[in-house]
Amino acid sequence: MRLLPRLIVSMALLGTVSAYAQWGFREGSVAPRFAPPAMPDGGLTFCRLMYARVRSEPLGMGWMTDYPYAEINLLTRVSELTRTPISRDERGQPNSWVVRLTDAALFNCPFTVASDVGTMGLTPEEREGLRRYLLKGGFLWVDDFWGTEAWDHWSAEIASVLPPAEYPIRDVPHDDPIFRTQFTLDHVPQITSIQFWRMVAGTTTSERGTDSQEPHLRAIRDRHGRIMVMMTHNTDVADSWEREGEDPAFFRQFSPAGYGLGINVVLHVLTH
Repeated sequence: MRLLPRLIVSMALLGTVSAYAQWGFREGSVAPRFAPPAMPDGGLTFCRLMYARVRSEPLGMGWMTDYPYAEINLLTRVSELTRTPISRDERGQPNSWVVRLTDAALFNCPFTVASDVGTMGLTPEEREGLRRYLLKGGFLWVDDFWGTEAWDHWSAEIASVLPPAEYPIRDVPHDDPIFRTQFTLDHVPQITSIQFWRMVAGTTTSERGTDSQEPHLRAIRDRHGRIMVMMTHNTDVADSWEREGEDPAFFRQFSPAGYGLGINVVLHVLTH
């Protein structure tokens, strides 16, 4: 991965300024902050999709997986390492939101994220809301789902939103501009959750053994080539943001690549 050593140095000089808020934090313990009818300013913000969980996955927590510090920390790093203005609250903290697919506020969200989507179950109304959002120019990044069963469940769910005959899922090739928007990556990083990494003492990054050995970056594009849905499967990119301040070894192994990909995606989406 070329240029990532520069990212490591830059982040070390900046310090883990966004991670201080995680001390004593338990995932899933933060009440959702719902997107307002109108965004408070014109800076970049993220909206996390709230959905019902219809099946379970090990270490998954449904829609609240990686919420809220994955997006807060990524927004902080975007503001530090690029010139992109981000939305902030009265305390100077990055604004990030939760949104339901039936909320009118969804259409104010420039960038939506969802984790553990191998457990997602959508109602007909939610499918229609997501379809309209994506076709009107919205973007969704789904992350942190592992193995064949989770993939099959998610791919069936998104097929009910965007029919695959018209909107096929395709692997993003390594020569795609998204791999070199700002930082040049030569492969899709496989990032495990910090809980799994600790359980296995860092001996493997495949959370489902032989069923999740290869990480994938896949996308659904519109007829003009714009990415509507991006999928990082067999990897937990968001944990490299959320948990960046908890363990220096975890940070060094995963966060530079995770932020490299995250910042590349943000800049690519904003400019395409």
